[in-house]
Amino acid sequence: MSPENRLADLQLVLPPLPKPGGIYQPLVVVGSLAYVSGHGPLRSDGTWITGRVGADLTLEQGREAARQTGLVILATLRAQLGSLDRVKRLVKSLGMVNCPPDFTQHPQVINGYSELFADVLGREAGIGARSAVGMGSLPGNIAVEIEAIFELHA
Repeated sequence: MSPENRLADLQLVLPPLPKPGGIYQPLVVVGSLAYVSGHGPLRSDGTWITGRVGADLTLEQGREAARQTGLVILATLRAQLGSLDRVKRLVKSLGMVNCPPDFTQHPQVINGYSELFADVLGREAGIGARSAVGMGSLPGNIAVEIEAIFELHA
C-alpha cells in the first residue's frame, strides 16, 4: 500500500506548513535523497507544543509532541514533493528532546515519531537509522525538534 493510501486509512490529518524561523530551506533534494530541516510539533490550529519533557510535560506528552512533529514533516514532504508516494524510505532521523539534564528517556519520546513513520511508510521503509538526544533548550521552547533524510523513488 502506498504512503498516501496508508495516511488516508489511518485517517491522519496533516497540520499546516510551518513558516521557516530563519534563513534555510525546509527540504532540499540532492540526487535521490531529501534532507528535511529540523521541524517542531506544530498543531493543526497553528500553535506549538512547548515545554520541557520531564519537567513541564510527561513522557507521554513528549511522545505525542514527537508524533505531531512527524505529521509536520509529512506535510512538508507532501507539499515539497507533490505526493508522499515519492518517498521510498526513511534513511536517518535526529530527534532532539527539550528536557532537564537528568532526563534519560529520549529514545522513548522519539518513538512517537518513529511509530508514525512505521505506520505511514510500512515497517521496512519507515524505520531508519536514528539518534535521540536531549537538549537544554529548543527554539521557542518547543518540546521536540526532528530532522530527517529520506530516499526518493527515481
